[in-house]
Amino acid sequence: MYEELVIVALGGNAIKQSDQKGTTREQFENVDITAKQIARICKAGYLQVLTHGNGPQAGALLIQQEEAKEIVPPQTLACCGAMTQGQIGWMFQNRIGYHFSQEGLDYPVATMITQVVVDKDDPDFQNPSKPVGPFYTEEEAVALKDEKGYVVKEAKAGQEKAWRRVVPSPRPVDIYEKRAIRQLLDIEALVIVSGGGGIPIVREEDGSHSGVDAVIDKDLTANKLGQVLNADYLLILTDVENAYVNFNKPDQKALETITLSEAEKYQEQGQFASGSMGPKMDAAMRFIRSGGKSAIITSLDKALDALEGKTGTRIIKK
Repeated sequence: MYEELVIVALGGNAIKQSDQKGTTREQFENVDITAKQIARICKAGYLQVLTHGNGPQAGALLIQQEEAKEIVPPQTLACCGAMTQGQIGWMFQNRIGYHFSQEGLDYPVATMITQVVVDKDDPDFQNPSKPVGPFYTEEEAVALKDEKGYVVKEAKAGQEKAWRRVVPSPRPVDIYEKRAIRQLLDIEALVIVSGGGGIPIVREEDGSHSGVDAVIDKDLTANKLGQVLNADYLLILTDVENAYVNFNKPDQKALETITLSEAEKYQEQGQFASGSMGPKMDAAMRFIRSGGKSAIITSLDKALDALEGKTGTRIIKK
C-alpha cells in the first residue's frame, strides 16, 4: 500500500533528444530509459502521477497539418495536443508496463486524455509567449507571418539569433478530469495525465467548455495536479542534476536544500532563466505555497536518489 504521492513532470529529453530526428524508434528508446526509472520509484514505495512535455511532437504535427492542408483538413492546435497526449501516453504505458513486469510489480498503468481549464481573459492570449515548432531565419519568419498569420518572435538557437512561432500560454486554473484521476489512484494505478500541459479549455456562457489554441506550461500544470490531488512531492525531471545560482559563471553554485523564502529571493534576483529553469522553480514554489511537503528538481537518472534526499535541488517550506 502506497503512503506518499509524487507528481512527476518529465522534460522533453525523456522522449526526444535535441540531436535526434524524432522517429518512433528513437522516442521509444528514450521512453524506455525513463520508464525504467519510473519503475524504480514505484518499487521504492511511491504512488505516481506522471505528466510530460510534448513540444517537439506537437511542433512536428503542426507542420504536418500545414503541409498536407490541400489534401486533408488541418487540425487545430488543441487537437494536436490531444493527439500527442495519446501518442506519448501509449509509449509510456507500453514501456512502464514492461518494466513493472521486470520488477515484479502488478499495478495498472493508464493514460488519461486530460483537459485543463484556463481563464479566457488570461493576458497571454493578447501577448503570446510560448514557442512551438522549429527555429526559422528572420526571412522565413516574416513569410510565415504574412502567409499563415503566425505570431513570431525572436529567439535564440544556441549562440545564434533565430525566430520561432509563439502561441498563448495561459496559466492552468483547474484539472477537469481530477475526479477520474483520483479514482484511478484509489486502485493504485500509475496515471499518465495532462501531457504537454493538458488540452486548454475555457468555460463558455452556457456552462460548456471548449478547446482553445494554446499551450500550457507542463511544469505549472504539474503543480496544479499536485494541488488538486494533495500530493506529497512534486518531482521535476530535467537534463541537469541541480538548479544553480550564477549559472555558467565562475562562481556558479548548485542549489541543494533551500527554503521557499530563499528560492523567492533567488527568483527576485533573476537567477532562473525564463526559458529554462524559471518555469520549473516557479512551479516548485507554487507547490510549496499550496502545502506540498517538498518540490524537487533533478535529472532523470537521479530521480530516486533525489526523492530520498541524496541529490538534486529540494525546496521546502522552512
